[in-house]
Amino acid sequence: MDIDKIDDVKDLRNYSLKAHNTFGIEARCQRFLEYATKEEALQVAGILRESTLPYIIIGGGSNLLLTKDFEGIVVHSAVKGIDMDNTTVCCGSGEAWDDVVAYCIDHACYGAENLSLIPGDVGASAVQNIGAYGVEVKDLIAEIEAVEIATGQVRHFLNTDCEYAYRQSKFKHDWKNRYLITCVMYKMNAQFTPHLDYGNIRTELEHRGIAEPTPQQLRDVIIDIRRAKLPDPAKMGNAGSFFMNPIVSREKYEQLAGQYQGMPHYTIDADHEKIPAGWMIEKCGWKGRSMGRAGVHDKQALVLVNRGGATGQEIVALCEAIRQDVKTHFDIDIFPEVNVV
Repeated sequence: MDIDKIDDVKDLRNYSLKAHNTFGIEARCQRFLEYATKEEALQVAGILRESTLPYIIIGGGSNLLLTKDFEGIVVHSAVKGIDMDNTTVCCGSGEAWDDVVAYCIDHACYGAENLSLIPGDVGASAVQNIGAYGVEVKDLIAEIEAVEIATGQVRHFLNTDCEYAYRQSKFKHDWKNRYLITCVMYKMNAQFTPHLDYGNIRTELEHRGIAEPTPQQLRDVIIDIRRAKLPDPAKMGNAGSFFMNPIVSREKYEQLAGQYQGMPHYTIDADHEKIPAGWMIEKCGWKGRSMGRAGVHDKQALVLVNRGGATGQEIVALCEAIRQDVKTHFDIDIFPEVNVV
């Protein structure tokens, strides 16, 4: 691997991305650029404008599936720092998201407790609209600072500019690979209002004899629930929840509810329901099964795992087999939450 320096920008050639994807898949890129400040992001934007190579922008790699070497430039943020002004928390895009949750609780800023232990970086939180246990980060994001690659201008986007929806944002579609995010500002709450009515949060609290949890107690419960269901990527490669939970019409939901007594669901509005993809995958018999070196986690069917040495193509093949079974059994299409490259 050759190492160059363009001012202070990290510039690496023939670079292994194994440490940058939680599936632990070996793939290389032709060039790897990493910026640690807004000024370095401006330099990287200039490099990208002048280059003829294709490029992609990655975060912590917890939502990434590499299927081959990337014959182009991979860009990554290493912008660090967390600052607070009352309940507005400004975070560098390279900060680990879970460190931000811990920081907020320590500084009496609330609202992110249910998003504890979600892997990935701050910048990716704003792109993916991460969510868990009834909470989405879109409800906390106030403003995003980013460098526009085409112009080299520093832009500021309000929450309403980003067209957030379930696991969606404009950064994933119209603005994909157009901006280098440098900072995300979250508007937290001074008052702690726990969200306990999703999943088995209340049950776990009851087991611990906790009727009214503190913010730290709620965070601890969320962390323990996630650890019980999700494998440690350091021990078994995975990207957490691989599929998005499909939102279906009330008519479709009622049809399935008539066939499957006790089918879990979450009401979106008067006309739509969300059905857990993991439940459908388990009903199709995939929980704990493998196809070669790729498999479905035995504790959570929503999680695909690298059982050791799997390629990205093997995981894609498993994904497609599962999607086909769910379509056959339920007549519902499920789609990956993970970005396939």
